[in-house]
This record gives sequence, structure tokens and C-alpha cells, in this order.
Amino acid sequence: MAFQLGDDDAQSMNEMNLIPLIDVMLVLMIIFLLTATVLNPTVPLDLPRTSAVVNEQPPEVIQISIDKDAGIFWDSDAISIEELDVRLQQQSASGKDPAIQLRADKESKYDTVAQVLAAASQAGLSKIAFVNE
Repeated sequence: MAFQLGDDDAQSMNEMNLIPLIDVMLVLMIIFLLTATVLNPTVPLDLPRTSAVVNEQPPEVIQISIDKDAGIFWDSDAISIEELDVRLQQQSASGKDPAIQLRADKESKYDTVAQVLAAASQAGLSKIAFVNE
């Protein structure tokens, strides 16, 4: 027969509690990361100075408007769909690739908007923006 002195609870006291040690290590790691990034100096460079000026031409913008009665306007001039085709072909042939701002009344027909988009696509103009308020 074996004799045992004391309770079984004494056996669990032999293990070391590692949670406070892990907490201290995490805090030290965070402090080290913060101080290491602050103490790291940037590389001192003496960059050359230039006097180049950017001469960018402002892009040409064409405003095409469509009113609720299916009227097409180039800026403020009323034109037909055939004349729109001719003008878009001329703009494409000039080689400038202008931007088109399409303004369509909310009551206008979708068919007219689709015809204008098709005419611009056939002319090779791809910078088309819809303008709204």
C-alpha cells in the first residue's frame, strides 16, 4: 500500500504560468518595432534640379447635345445625324482624337443616343463621356 501526503491540488502548482511572460514579450516586441522604424534614418540624397516645363496642350472637347425632341446639337448648332457623321469623320481625320461630351435630355429617345454613339464609334473616336447634373 502506498501512502500519499497532501492533496492532489499540489501537483498543478509545479507548472509555471507562461501568460504574463507572453504578455511582456509581446509588449517588448511592439516597442522594439516602433523604435526600430523611428531610428532608421532615410538615405540622404542630393537630387538634381531641372527646369523642364510640361507643355501639354489642353484636350479638345466636343459637346454633343440631344434634346427631348431628338434634336442633335454640335456645341450650340443644330445639325442632322448625317451632318454629325461628316463632322465626326473630319475630327477623326484631323488626328487630334478629341473628347466628346454627350449631353442627353432625360426625356430623349434612346435610339438617338445610340445613333450618336454609333456615329462616333464608326469615326474612330473613343473618348466619350456622358454629362449629367
